[in-house]
Amino acid sequence: MNYLSAENISKIYGEKLLFKNVNFGINQGERVGLIGINGCGKSTFLKILAGIEIGDSGIISLRKGVTLGYLGQNPTFNEEANVFDNVFTANHPIINLIREYENHLNADKNQPQYEEKLHQLVEQMTLQHAWEYENRIKEIISRLGLGDMMQKMVSTLSGGQRKRVAMARILIEEPQLLILDEPTNHLDLETIEWLEDLIHNRFETLIIVTHDRYFLDKVTNQILEIDKGETYKYKGDYGYFLEKKAEREQMRDAEIEKARNLMRKELDWIRRQPKARTTKAKYRVDAFEGLQEKAKLQKADPTLALQVKTSRQGGKVLDMKRIWKSYDNQPFIADFTHSFRKGEKVGIIGKNGMGKSTLLNILTGKLQADKGDIELGDTTIFGYYTQEGGELNENKRVIEEVKDIAEVVELADGSKITASQFLTMFMFPPAVQHAFISTMSGGEKRRLQLLKVLIKNPNFLILDEPTNDLDISALNVLEDFLEAFKGTLVLVSHDRYFMDRLVEHIFVFEGEGKIKDFPGNYTEYRERLKEEAEVEKEKQRQITNVQVNSPTKTEAPSQKRKLSFKEQRRYEQLSGEIEQLEKEKATLTHELSTITTDFVRLQEVNSRLEAISDELDEKEMEWLELSELR
Repeated sequence: MNYLSAENISKIYGEKLLFKNVNFGINQGERVGLIGINGCGKSTFLKILAGIEIGDSGIISLRKGVTLGYLGQNPTFNEEANVFDNVFTANHPIINLIREYENHLNADKNQPQYEEKLHQLVEQMTLQHAWEYENRIKEIISRLGLGDMMQKMVSTLSGGQRKRVAMARILIEEPQLLILDEPTNHLDLETIEWLEDLIHNRFETLIIVTHDRYFLDKVTNQILEIDKGETYKYKGDYGYFLEKKAEREQMRDAEIEKARNLMRKELDWIRRQPKARTTKAKYRVDAFEGLQEKAKLQKADPTLALQVKTSRQGGKVLDMKRIWKSYDNQPFIADFTHSFRKGEKVGIIGKNGMGKSTLLNILTGKLQADKGDIELGDTTIFGYYTQEGGELNENKRVIEEVKDIAEVVELADGSKITASQFLTMFMFPPAVQHAFISTMSGGEKRRLQLLKVLIKNPNFLILDEPTNDLDISALNVLEDFLEAFKGTLVLVSHDRYFMDRLVEHIFVFEGEGKIKDFPGNYTEYRERLKEEAEVEKEKQRQITNVQVNSPTKTEAPSQKRKLSFKEQRRYEQLSGEIEQLEKEKATLTHELSTITTDFVRLQEVNSRLEAISDELDEKEMEWLELSELR
């Protein structure tokens, strides 16, 4: 079943053609990943499909009755309302039913037919599976970290928080067709993996722009590429797309080369003919003009190697000894020690708000530690790329912005190139170099900000979320550069592929200031966690088997000792403690089913239930061990 169709869609910004006469359709069950370099029009194309923008030509048709949800990079809200009211804006039948049920619960219980109406609502909630839907809502809000900000005004939120509010809104609506523009930006790795599984399991039809290649492989089954104003569709995953794109470009390059050779012969023939050409030869003149157009086409861009000279780095790079940092008596970094070495590549992971950026700012001297010593090598030169990025002068041209730093750039091999050539290496062709920065896309601006950091020849690079808004082609160039980089690299990124390819070990922010140094990349760390969980599960299974199969009094009476007085007292004490915990658990479980809008209390109850479960496991295990001795 076709959900959405686009016929002959074209869009031009100024003098720049984004795409022309594009025909595209998405059917039920198709999961399409949209790919293209920054500035090619991916976000604009999604906005046109979603009806947010209008193309210069063409028609968009959405099947009657199909619900569409769109998540843009800069979502819009009712700025005068709080987060709760902005999240629950949809006219969704189950959301409306939940609202009605909650309002009735808060109504006057003495009013006529109160109980009858309540019974009807409970019945409807059950029939429409609203209880399960309500639990899904609570999970989405909790996972996106919105529980304690539901009453905040959206006008007070940061860009990342606003994106998460918009994400919650669209996931709760559960549209049949999902359109997502860079949904993983501003999310930590754990939340990205949760979102990946949620979309994979719950949304069967979607079109998505993302630079996260693992995410792309997990949630898509087709790729749509925008390249030089044309679109190409590939029925397969990202790996299949790369293979088929290479084949397409080889064929295209061969056709262009053939056209150029033929054009040289035809050009010689054209020049040798008299001005008054006969009608008989006119077909050849017309064919030549078509051939001339094809020969003007550009061949596929070769892979460019970005190699900036690294400033000389001495034996001592940076030593951090017993570093502490707290805010409002909450530790973000507790007793952290590490000596950075030349050529070391380390990744940093952890939930948002755990202190990753705090550590980077202490590293560079932008922030003072509460305690501890930092010794910087004499030759260490920082290059620090932050999430906010450096300032760009919107009224300048791209080439002018770079020339303000250096007109000539020295490469790793000692050769020198102009600022224009350096820009070309970082995927800014000459036509773009002379455009004003104000006309660039968000991804192009991020890439320019990153280039300004690299052009200063640092030998200690600190990159805080450098992959946000970069397209996959730019990421490949950046990855190649960082792999060959001879200096020290500290990297914070939610892009798992990017981390896996580059880092040797990772600092894991575990909370309460604890930073664990894991010897491996991100995927290896996740595998280790799974192995440890399996080992713990197997250990618990063996303990249970031993308890079940332990000898009875008849089988081995001589081997069994009696409980000591102290153990007997402990056994009795445990019985009472377990009973109290089970009562508290039952009370909280009931309360959890009644909480609707108090998301702070929801998180408190969830946390306490987890703690009770852990405590019960420990006490029941101890009780079982003691009971075997009675």
